Amino acid sequence: MSRPLADGGLDAGLLDDVLDRARAVPPTTDFPTVDALLDWFAALADDHPALVRRRRVGTSRLGEPIEMFSVGDGPRPHLLFAGVHPNEPIGFRTLQHLAAELVADPGLRAATDATWHLVPCIDPDGTRLNESWFGDPADRAAYARGFYRPAPAEQVEWTFPFAYEDAYFDDVIPETQALMRLIDELRPELMVSLHNAELGGVYYYLSEDLPDAVGPLHAVPAALGLPLDTGEPESPALERLAPAVYRAGSTRDEYDYLRSLGLDAASLVGGEGSAAYARRHGTVTLIAELPYWSHPSADDTSETSADYADVVRAKAEALVELGTTLTGLLDEARDDLTLRSPFLRASEAFVPMMTQSGTSELARAARLPARPATGAEVFSSEEVVRMFRLRFGGMLVRALEAQAGAGLATARLRRVHTRARAVYDAWLADAQAVTGLEVLPVERLVGVQYGATLAVSHVLAARDGRAGTGGGRR
Repeated sequence: MSRPLADGGLDAGLLDDVLDRARAVPPTTDFPTVDALLDWFAALADDHPALVRRRRVGTSRLGEPIEMFSVGDGPRPHLLFAGVHPNEPIGFRTLQHLAAELVADPGLRAATDATWHLVPCIDPDGTRLNESWFGDPADRAAYARGFYRPAPAEQVEWTFPFAYEDAYFDDVIPETQALMRLIDELRPELMVSLHNAELGGVYYYLSEDLPDAVGPLHAVPAALGLPLDTGEPESPALERLAPAVYRAGSTRDEYDYLRSLGLDAASLVGGEGSAAYARRHGTVTLIAELPYWSHPSADDTSETSADYADVVRAKAEALVELGTTLTGLLDEARDDLTLRSPFLRASEAFVPMMTQSGTSELARAARLPARPATGAEVFSSEEVVRMFRLRFGGMLVRALEAQAGAGLATARLRRVHTRARAVYDAWLADAQAVTGLEVLPVERLVGVQYGATLAVSHVLAARDGRAGTGGGRR
């Protein structure tokens, strides 16, 4: 006889098992390099040839083989991939833990009745440009100085084909082509794109409204002592399904939102995302966004004395100022930046986006009704400005340093570099002055991704009449 349903519609025994497993992730303090990650998976396959199947599924732009490791033989195909954004390595540890548990625990394999297809790193080229801080991810300054995120047109997550109204994108990069082939071949029931945020609390994306998943998704971080993030969403175009749970956004949604503001939407969007692409197969996509650092204001839903429109307007003005500052530095150095490094390509894409983002937020602020802002909204609005300063100011500094490091720095470029470093150091000092930050243990972050994945797998099985037995701990 099955136990009563837990909050959210998941069998209570299954939810207890999920939470126990999430809490049992062993302590870890770092993230693996690409080589260490791939060596670990290769060794797992070599040690367990009857359980783990290894195959090459693609090639990166710099010639790195992209491999997939499949565990189990259940009828429910699950596809998980990490390194989608190469500054987001929590998923590397999540896949390692999941793979190790699946190999060691037949009860887990039986409970999910799935075949788990795991791609340890879908963007090895970009990931290698972040490895300087993987050994100590608690150090925000080291993270900021070593940060790299590809230009949107070079991101695996956002270079799927897109055609809508007057917008068109078909410049699909090789890594995304590999992922497209896998999605079309496997037609996964569940797909987990392993992302993470930087600072705040836990929040999720689901490609469709799954009311039975909300309770378990809230229960997992609560069991690990992590707050939900109830502040500003990443985009105003996103649909909120529940507190800290959003419908996975699409480029079409973003286009419609930007056009509603009277902006040239086609010039502001690029490719489509993986969740939207996989919908053609009825795939449910989960994304669990987790921070390296948390803050008490992340889930502060109390009203403040600040007006929400004023908070959005202040953020918008700060983003425009950021864009203006970075544009001035980049324009002055542009003629001397002859080395087309990944940092330069990213800077050329993201720097103008700061002004564009600020402009669109100003347009939104003008239409907002008067209401008090919550503590979470105030904090997240201020934090997004700090985050973008550190991200995109840091990458511009790295672009200048790459030119100098190659022995190609003119006197003018060296002067720009000196000014850029001074501006960036001031931004970094401002970010480090924020009080109340808590460094979150890596194992708890892994536990949330791992637990959320198992929870949604069980919810989908119950929805389709294929609920497991609970498995039990080994």
